[in-house]
Amino acid sequence: MKTDVEELTPTRVKLTVEVPFDELKPNLDKAYKEISQQVRIKGFRPGKVPAPLIDKYVGRGAVLQEAVNDALPELYGRAVEESEIFVLGQPDVEVTELEDGTQFAFTAEVDIRPKFEVPDYDGLEVVVEDAEVTDEQVEETIGNLRERFASLTGAERAAEEGDFATIDLVARIDGEEIEDASTSGYSYEVGSNSAIEGLDEAITGLAAGEDKTFTGTLVGGEHAGEEAEITVTVQSVKVKNLPDLDDEFAQLASEFDTIEELRADVRDRLGRQVRLQQLSEARDKALEALLEKVDIPLPEKVVEEEIGRRNQQLEQQLQMAGMSKDDYLEEEEKTAEEFDTEVADAARLAVKGGFVLDQLAVQEELGVENEELSEYVVTQAMQMGVQPQQLAEYLTQNNQLPAIVSEVLRSKALNLVVEHVTVKDESGNEIDVDAVQRELNGETAPAEDGEGGEDASADAGEGAAEAAKDETPEATAEAAAEESPAAEAADEQDGKSKDA
Repeated sequence: MKTDVEELTPTRVKLTVEVPFDELKPNLDKAYKEISQQVRIKGFRPGKVPAPLIDKYVGRGAVLQEAVNDALPELYGRAVEESEIFVLGQPDVEVTELEDGTQFAFTAEVDIRPKFEVPDYDGLEVVVEDAEVTDEQVEETIGNLRERFASLTGAERAAEEGDFATIDLVARIDGEEIEDASTSGYSYEVGSNSAIEGLDEAITGLAAGEDKTFTGTLVGGEHAGEEAEITVTVQSVKVKNLPDLDDEFAQLASEFDTIEELRADVRDRLGRQVRLQQLSEARDKALEALLEKVDIPLPEKVVEEEIGRRNQQLEQQLQMAGMSKDDYLEEEEKTAEEFDTEVADAARLAVKGGFVLDQLAVQEELGVENEELSEYVVTQAMQMGVQPQQLAEYLTQNNQLPAIVSEVLRSKALNLVVEHVTVKDESGNEIDVDAVQRELNGETAPAEDGEGGEDASADAGEGAAEAAKDETPEATAEAAAEESPAAEAADEQDGKSKDA
């Protein structure tokens, strides 16, 4: 087999492949066998029809076409391997020559990853936000915790903002009740603006047994987006009572005896979150700094596919949230053109980042061990709330393991970049990324004479025990911390890093 490679653009090539006809013999034999199973010729059982009769009644051309279709995937794969190119997507294949008994040739145009070398990344410097936990963040987190332990008591008065009202809702269009938009015994926080627009204003000032009718736009169900006459009837009004911030509350909501011990623990938890945010930000900015040193062409088809993937993902998220794209754009205060530009820019950056990390993995001869794949699957399974074995079987059955290997390799390549980058916070302090990572993992630095190993094991054991106690006061305190502004910022930063 002979293969010639013509570079159409830096990101697209044309393979011209010539194959001696003898190499098609196994495919021809297979084609005759399969056609023999399908044709019905008097005097011959299915599968026993001789080749000359198939040529006579079916046609040699049909046999050749069947053989070529069977041979092309393997021949194309061999041509790609011999050419040592990294192909992207499916090729456009055209059979250019098919001379029975002599020659077979075809061409394949396909996008490829551009050829380049990742430049030296020693000496790169990035700046991340300070790992600061403010008193306001601590108090807001404790406030979240108080909310979890709030109690409700009945109030013999009209509903006010912050009260919880038990209500009945009846929606009507043209006098006909809309069942999927009506409910009874619904507990609603007045002033939360979490339901139909106009509901808060209608409830405010109503006492138990009173009702009010207003016009609102239905947000879900068969009549979503339509105007309806909505009658709200208040069954009861309850006042939310927050516990006092004292030692008794600390003992109720946590394993600590005093409120000051609880505050110290909350500050420590928030500190871990902002340090985790620093690590995520350092990874993102290290990749950004590396990409600025690389100028490579990008296959437009690959970029378009990435844009399509991102738009489809957004559509699914909006559908789950009951929002339209127009609603989303209005909320984000963006025009459709601005949104499309942002998506295209992000897609190009993601494609470029993938190429650079893939090439870096090749240059540094990085590999993936079975243990690393297992760790990845276990982590993903925990995030998805499924059993690791179940996820592993799904990935195997759907041929997703090559993509997982690629993702793990890219992560290792990015880790390598971060190791060679100087990371400083906005105050100018240099951050030991490795030491911070060990700390967040509950590890301690290796100590002389074997000291410290027991402490590290104890820390890890305590972390596992904490994770298992979902309903304990500690878990409740941790959940409150996760609702803090620092946690939200960390989540947002983590989402950005996954794009690359």
